[in-house]
Parts: sequence; structure tokens; C-alpha cells
Amino acid sequence: MAASSSSVRDIEEHLQLSAFKGKFDVTEFVSAISEKLIVQSKADNGPFDPKPFLQTFEVAADKLIELRKEVQTKTEQMEKSVRVAEREYSKKMADLNRGFDAVGNTFSGMESRMSDVSSTAVRIGDQLETVHIERQRAQAAYDLIDYYNQFSKGETNRLDALRKEGRAGRRQVAIILRRLNTVAKEVDLPSGEGTRENIEKYCEKFEKEMLNLFDRCYRKGDPKMMHHCAQTLLEFNGGASCVQVYVNQHDFFINSGQKAKPSEDVVLWRSIPDPDIGPPKSELGLAELFEEIRVTVDQEAQIVKAVFPNPPMVMQVFLQRVFAQSIQQYMEQLLHKGAEISELAYLRMLQMVHIQTSSLIDDIKSHELPHTSPRTPYEAIEFRRSLAGSAPITGQATTTTISAMLETAMEELFIPYTEGQRYMEREIRSLGALYANLLAPFSRYHKTSKAKSSMFDRVVNQINASSVGTTTSAQAAAAFMRFGGMASDRKSDQITEEPVREEDGVLSIDTAEKILKWHAEAIGRCVELSPSSDVPKHTFTLLRVLADAIATSYVIEAIETAQARLDATDSKSEPSFQALTIVRSIDLICHLWQQYINTAILPLASSSVTLRREMVVFNNQTVNRMESGANGLLQRVTDAVVAWLSLQLAKQKKNDFKPRNDDLSFARVNTEPCELCCDILERVRDAAKQNLSGKNLEVFLTEIGVAFHSLLLEHLRKFPVSAAGGLMLAKDIKSYQDTISTFGIVALDERFEFIRQLGNVFLVRPEILKSYITENYLGRIDVSLLKPYLALRSDWGQFEKGFNDAADEAPDSAGGNGLKDRFGRLSVMMKDLEGLKVVDGLGSMTMPTIPTSFTGAFSIPSRPFGS
Repeated sequence: MAASSSSVRDIEEHLQLSAFKGKFDVTEFVSAISEKLIVQSKADNGPFDPKPFLQTFEVAADKLIELRKEVQTKTEQMEKSVRVAEREYSKKMADLNRGFDAVGNTFSGMESRMSDVSSTAVRIGDQLETVHIERQRAQAAYDLIDYYNQFSKGETNRLDALRKEGRAGRRQVAIILRRLNTVAKEVDLPSGEGTRENIEKYCEKFEKEMLNLFDRCYRKGDPKMMHHCAQTLLEFNGGASCVQVYVNQHDFFINSGQKAKPSEDVVLWRSIPDPDIGPPKSELGLAELFEEIRVTVDQEAQIVKAVFPNPPMVMQVFLQRVFAQSIQQYMEQLLHKGAEISELAYLRMLQMVHIQTSSLIDDIKSHELPHTSPRTPYEAIEFRRSLAGSAPITGQATTTTISAMLETAMEELFIPYTEGQRYMEREIRSLGALYANLLAPFSRYHKTSKAKSSMFDRVVNQINASSVGTTTSAQAAAAFMRFGGMASDRKSDQITEEPVREEDGVLSIDTAEKILKWHAEAIGRCVELSPSSDVPKHTFTLLRVLADAIATSYVIEAIETAQARLDATDSKSEPSFQALTIVRSIDLICHLWQQYINTAILPLASSSVTLRREMVVFNNQTVNRMESGANGLLQRVTDAVVAWLSLQLAKQKKNDFKPRNDDLSFARVNTEPCELCCDILERVRDAAKQNLSGKNLEVFLTEIGVAFHSLLLEHLRKFPVSAAGGLMLAKDIKSYQDTISTFGIVALDERFEFIRQLGNVFLVRPEILKSYITENYLGRIDVSLLKPYLALRSDWGQFEKGFNDAADEAPDSAGGNGLKDRFGRLSVMMKDLEGLKVVDGLGSMTMPTIPTSFTGAFSIPSRPFGS
């Protein structure tokens, strides 16, 4: 029992109610009540004794049960107390709610009664205000009648006294006089006319007095008194006279008359008519005037805001005077002086003034004045009527009146120069004059060149040539010239005409760029001066002017002259390649034209689909005209070269390929016609590569090569060829082939490879001839078509019969018209051979080789055909 009571004392502190408050851990609780027991158990040397533990835990359990019952009892008591408190709280809240409802009802009743009282007070106030207004009107009517009676008697003492009472008195006098003036116009009495005259005289006197006072204050710089005068006159008659006095006496307009003439800007007036110098950006006098306007408007905006009751309307009058007097007069002087110089100077000056004026307007718009509401509706109505002379304007509209007025003033300033077709007619005349002056030497040169190339001139030149001599025909020609008057006339023409230079007639890229540059400047003016809706139409009009200048008067003129020269050239004379330089210039000009149209012209027509489509069609037609002319010129050059080649081949001697002296023949490398043809072909190649490029170069050289190939086919069937002559022919053909290979065109290389193989038929031995003509290109030709060439071999008669038997010759003989027909068929087949390299099965074909007995004299390429 002693141990048990000791254990109870040890664990009693852990079994207090306070130990279970807050955070409680069961493990810690068990450890705490068994801690001493564990120590005692470890200190005892005997076996483990659980009894102390059992006794302690039994005591703890009993104590915990008692503690739980105690807690439950307290909990039940507290719950009862809470329920009682809740019932009391609910009862108090119900009482409070009933009290609040009663107070709310009381306030609602009071609010209703206050609303009734307020409505009654408002009605009473309205009635009092109506009575007060009626009383004021009655008093005003009484005073008005009294003043009218005094004026009918000629007495103005009362008004005079009121006028001397200061600012308030003057404003009251202004209102009374305005009303009296209205009444006087309505009264129809016998004595009313005299009274009306008295009132009008007094009104004039009062207005003059106020204007004089305003003028004195203006000169003294007293803005407060000026504001009083402006406000008084506004209430008197709208204040228009006050505004006019202010504007008319402004120093800016007084001094502007001294600056009416443009300044002597020598550099500007000297350079403005020169199209190669850019348009001026500003004029000295105009820049000074606009700068003065900016400064003046900046100052006046502050003054007007402080002085006048309605600043926007006053600024509108001031700015209208600025545009009508200062800007317009100076602009007219500038344009008049520019028109005296040239159309270009006039247009440049018009554009410069337009740009500068637009910049000025943008700067002035920043001084937009706020609208100030007048004190009475009458003030706004009378002020607007007096200034605008129209119906009243709403107050909201005046917030933008300065900007709208500036836009209108800008339009009215330039409309006399841009309305209708005035501007566009001047622009067309200016461009026409510039282009005419620029192309005058060019046109005169080509006009003279065409005259020299006419049929009449050729006849005269031939007569002049024949008249040089002592023969009878020469004397007859001279007499014909003398009696016909042709010699004297032409001499007189030569005396009167100015000499033309060769460089004047050359197409120049610099000239074309200058034409486009001048046109671009005109387009810029068109965009600046024309309404946006008219820009596409005006751009198309200027495009036609440009096309007439650069296409018709420049490019087509040069083409026609070159064609006339080629037509007038004797077919037996060596061809000139000057036309190729013209074609090169035309190509570059067309590129410039196309780039300019796409960059500068077509974007301006984006707003009009119809005009843009018309521009594209017109542009295509213009380019086609220039390209067609260039193509025609190239064709004339091609014809001239082919004719010259034919003429050189005609110089081939009958026995050139059948020489008698073999040593002399082998001493020559090539025959004379071959050397001449190769020389002209090389010069054609050099001239073409220097002036043409791309597809143009390829087509031109192909035309020359194909035509020369046809000439050689016909040429080879005209001359007999011996064994030694075959070597000469092979040398000529090799020279032709080497020259053509420098053209760099595969189709021509294939054609002339066929010519080489055809020339080799005069070199191979008779026994292998049959097999040779069945190989490579010759194998694709019918044997009967090759017989006209085989028949030209000097030994053809020796093996003809055996060749024909072996080849199963056709019934037609190789002579007479049959040969000619067959050659025609051969030419047709050669046209089909032009595309051999794309024919299936020819990719691995190799060029034929000459028999081994002749290889030492030739250098034959060994590359596969078509590679």
C-alpha cells in the first residue's frame, strides 16, 4: 500500500486537468507516468516485476475515469448555460428589430413629407422666377419706353450719365441701345422717324467712342480694357467692327505692303529653268514671309484669347486676311516671274509654294483655340452673323473652325491654277518643250540622215558621180543637173542648214535617263498639286507624253534612220554593224522604261483598276513597238550579212578545187572567198557579242550560221573537186567550222559538222565511199540526194557505174533538173537535222574520222557528238 500511494503521488501531476489542455500526445503521457518505475526496475537485480507497473497503471486508469466524469459534468452544465444565453439573445434581437422597423417607418414618413415640401418649394420657386422675369421684363420695357420717350424729346442725359459710370455702365448702355434700335425699327408712329434717327445717331456715336477707346487701349497694350471694349461691342452689335479695327490696324498687314515684290534670289532664279538642276526647296522672300506669319500667329493666338470673347472666330478673320492679302499677293508675284522665265520655272514655283503653304498650315493648326461660350445666346448669334454673314452656327462646330478654314483657304489659294485642265495643260507643254529642246539635235540629225538616204538623193549622187569626167554621158549628166536646178538647190540647202554631228544621232542611255528623270519630277508635281482622285488620270496623261518622247521621237526615230541607211546601202558593199549598237541601246532603254513604269507609274494607279489596266496595255504596246523595231533592224542586218557572204562565195573560181599546179595550191592555206567569209563572220561575232546578250545574241548568231550553212550547201555543188582540190576544200570547210564554233551555239556546231562530213566525200577512196556515206550524219541522208555532190569528184566517172550498181541506184539520173530537185530535198532534210542532239539513239554517236592518209593535215575534234 505504501508503494501504491507513492506511485499515486508520483503520477498525480500528470493526471491534472491542465495536463490535457493544448496538444496531447499519448506516448509522452505513458512515458511520463512509467519513467520512475523503469528506473527502479533497472536498479533491482532480481527478475522483472510487473506488479508496480500494473498498480501504477490501474491507479492512473481510475484517476482518468474520474477525470472524464468530471469533465462531462462540467460540459453538460456549460451547454445548459449556453442554451439559456441563446434564448435571451434571440429575445433581445427580436426586440431590437422591432425597434429598428419602427424607426425606419418613422424616417420614411419624414422623407415623404420632405418630398412634398420640396415639390411645393420648387413650384413656388418656379413661380417666383417667372414673376421675377416678368417683373424684369416689365421693368426693362418700362425703362425702354422711358429711354425711347427721352430720345423722342432729344434728351440723352440719363444714358450719358449711365455711360460715364464705368465698365458696367457702358455694357448696360450697349444693351439698352441694341434694344432701342430694335424697337425703333418696329414702331410705326408719325414721330417715329425722328426718334429712329436720334437713336441711330447716338448708336453711331457710342460705337465710335468704343472703337476709339479700343484703339487707344490697343496702342497702349491694355488687354483688360480691350477685352471690356470687345465684350461691350459684342453685346451692342456683335463686335464685328471691333474685330475689323483690330485686324486692319495690325502691324503685320501694314508692313506686308512693303514686301509685295519677290526678293532678288539670283541663284534660285538662275537655276529654276534648268531641268538638270533639282527644283527649289524654298524662296528667300517666301520663307521670311511664312516665318513672320508663324511668329505673328503664335503671338496673336495669346492676345486674341485674352481680349476677345470668341477667339476662334477672330483668328479666322485674321487668318483669312493673311491668306487673301499677304500670301496670295506674294504668290502671284512669284508665279508671274516664273511664267516670264519658262513653263518649268512656273510649275516648279507653284509646287514649291504649295509645299511651303501646306507646311505653314500644319504649323498654324497647332494653335487651335478652345471655344469660349458667350455669356448670352445673343452674343454668339450676333457675333457669328456679323462675321460670317450667314445663319447661326452651333457652338460645337467652332472647335474645328480654324482647321476647316485653313483647308478651305488652301484650296481657294491654288484652285485658280489647278482647276480643270489648267495645270495639266501647262505640265504637258513644259514636258513637250523640254523634250523638244533635248532631242532637237537628235531629230535634226535623223531628219538629215533620212533625206540623204532617200531615192532622190541616191539618184542625184549617182548623177553627180557620173558627171565627173569628160565623156559624153558625163556632160549630159552635168547639163541635166544644171538645167534641172538640183545642184544649186542642194548647195543652197547645205549653206542654210546647220552642220550636224555624228554623236547627235546616237542613242544615249544618259539621254534616256534624263528624259525619265524630268518625267519623274513632273509626276511628283502631279501627285502634289492634283486631287488624289485625279492622280491616276493625270499620271496616264503624262505617261503618254513620255511614250511619245522616248519611244516615238527617240527610239523609233533611230530605228527608222538605221533601217533607211540599210535600205540605201548598196547590196554589194560591206555591211555595217552600227545597227547592232542601236539594238544594244534599245535593249537598255527598254529595261529602264520597264523598271520606271513598274516602280513609279503603276503604283499611282492602284486606286483605279480600270486606269491601271489601260496603263498596262499601253505600256505593253509601247514596249512591243520598240522591240519590234529592234527585231526588224536585226533582220535587216542579218539579210545584209547573208547577202555579203553570198557575194564573197560568188568570188570562188571554177578551178579553185581542181588545181593544175599542186605545189602552188598547197602553198595557200585557204582560198580567197574562205578568208573573206571567215573575216566577216568573225567581225559579226565580235560585234554581236559586244552589243547583244542572252537570247538576242543566240538567235542572231543562229540566224547567221543557219543562213551561211544553206549558202555552203548550195556552194559545194557548183565546183568540181579533184583529189588535191579536196584538200583545199577540206581546209576551207575546217576554217568555216572553226569560225562558227567560236559562236558557242551547239546547233550550229552540228550543222557544220555535217558540212565537214559532206566535204570529206571528196577525200575518201572510192572503195570505202559507199560505207562512209552510210555513217554518222550522211547516213541519215538518202544516197540519191548526195549524188549531186559525188558527181563533182574528178574520178566520179571511173567508179560511177559500179557505185550505182552496188547502191541499187534510183531510176532518176544525177543530172539536169533532177539534181536541183534533190538538192532542194537535201536542204529540207538539213533543217530537220538541226535538233539531232535530242533525237533518241544519237547520244553515243561519234564524229566521223578522215581516212588515215589525210590525217596529218587536219585537226579533228574527237569529242562525242551532242556532248
